[in-house]
Amino acid sequence: CFNSGSCCEKCDFETDLCKPLHELNLQPGWVRRNGRSGMGPPYSDHNGNNNAYFLSLSSEMQSSSATLRTNVFLPTDEEHVCQITFHYWISQISGTLMVGLQKHSEDTITNIWQVSGQLQNQWKASTITINSTEKYEV
Repeated sequence: CFNSGSCCEKCDFETDLCKPLHELNLQPGWVRRNGRSGMGPPYSDHNGNNNAYFLSLSSEMQSSSATLRTNVFLPTDEEHVCQITFHYWISQISGTLMVGLQKHSEDTITNIWQVSGQLQNQWKASTITINSTEKYEV
């Protein structure tokens, strides 16, 4: 759920990539699949549905990195808080999942959340609250 103020965009990948994310074909390495695709675990989404779609790194990308980038979000303030909740699965002990924030006045991406080396073979959820006085991407 990409939440910006009263607008909450739910992102489930069932029909395509959700609106808050750029088009998938601009992001090499990501595959839209479900648990029945024959690509190994996970065999269902976080709700246990093996027909439901999620994004997964393709096997060719196991030793390198791939990025997903959101569209531009408007600045946050006391009334318009941005909170992003996402579900993730790490199937490699060496894998690291990072969330970065890029403000429009900056070229650099600031790391605001990360998890690595937790080979638990289960879905986990994380919620991040973002504060930015200018437009930004995640």
